[in-house]
Amino acid sequence: MACVRSIGSLTSATHSTRDVSRSGIVISSCSVLPIKQSSFTGSPISLTRVQPSSQTSLKPRKLIPITMMVKPTLQFIQGTDEMTIPDVKLTRSRDGSNGMALFSFDQPSVFDSSGEVGEITGLYMIDEEGVIQSTDVNARFVNGKPEGIVAKHVMRTPKEWDRFMRFMERYSDQNGLQFVKKQ
Repeated sequence: MACVRSIGSLTSATHSTRDVSRSGIVISSCSVLPIKQSSFTGSPISLTRVQPSSQTSLKPRKLIPITMMVKPTLQFIQGTDEMTIPDVKLTRSRDGSNGMALFSFDQPSVFDSSGEVGEITGLYMIDEEGVIQSTDVNARFVNGKPEGIVAKHVMRTPKEWDRFMRFMERYSDQNGLQFVKKQ
């Protein structure tokens, strides 16, 4: 048994043009057709099925996690890395339940390319774990010209704080930053 399909105004040997829909809907029908010899000259292959020797010898496979190595980076426009290294100030509540990071960029490179690439839509912190996003981004202007950007990222749970600190550790290792505790 062979199935034949028609799309649009194409027709096949088992369909006439009146059977074909003009709306682009696929019409298919099955009919018995003699099987013709194919002009394909490939070699047939057969795969043997591997049978386990017994149920008791089956061992669970160890899953090996695959980690993608992604260079930690900051972006204001998705897909465009920010080349300026910011000054980052961290604050955390006494009980450790929440915190805030304040990024200050002086003369960021996004000002050079923002007209060509797009608008600033937030601060994206990207590493191998994924993306952390903050939309609290403000530009500083002096005499009508953009001078810098201040971005604030609020962490409301200890889990968010830990995730942010893992990103900052990778980012600081990549860019030569060091942590200085306030006296």
